Amino acid sequence: MRDVLVVDDDFMVAEIHRRFTDRVDGFRAVGVARTGADALEQAAALRPDLILLDVHLPDLTGVEVLQHLRATGDGVGVIMITAARELDTVSAALDGGAADYLIKPFEFDQFAAKLAAFGARADALTAATGADQSLVDTLFGANAATPSATALPKGLGVETGQLVLAAVRAAGEVSAAECAELVGISRVSARRYLEHYLSDGELALRLQYGAGRPERRYRALG
Repeated sequence: MRDVLVVDDDFMVAEIHRRFTDRVDGFRAVGVARTGADALEQAAALRPDLILLDVHLPDLTGVEVLQHLRATGDGVGVIMITAARELDTVSAALDGGAADYLIKPFEFDQFAAKLAAFGARADALTAATGADQSLVDTLFGANAATPSATALPKGLGVETGQLVLAAVRAAGEVSAAECAELVGISRVSARRYLEHYLSDGELALRLQYGAGRPERRYRALG
């Protein structure tokens, strides 16, 4: 279970993010802060695994909070959750070591995907004894220049697609239902991603025969 500190100056928004966090398997909200100073105090006291950090706070900016955390040697995971779309803010968040950036407004599925991606990266680092390309791709995301990252069919997202591929690599072989459970998406959506990557040549298919229709099982190539 990963502990999460929610930071947002809007009471209702903070409550929504807290409830969203508690709906994601493996994560729990342990605190809510509404100012930058409060965020830093609670980060030091609670030692969370992840901070969901707004940019627009009444005393400090979220970027300043992030910079202060890093300056004091706190490597806590940080996902910026904000309406700020300015490129300099996004760049500052990346430079400050934010793990991800989610622009408001968003749906729960997008929120859950960000947390799942953070968890997958953390798990990969914990379990690994060395780095191969699959691990590096899981940690840094697939190369944005590849066709699979840029030419997904309508309705499919690059980030969720990366989670699907990472889940297949980690499991070795999955059905659509197993992939859906691992990634936190519907079985129908998982099947669409898997079939896309199958046609794209990134996955291979094995039919598992039993009672009734054969089960389609997918594994990564390479």
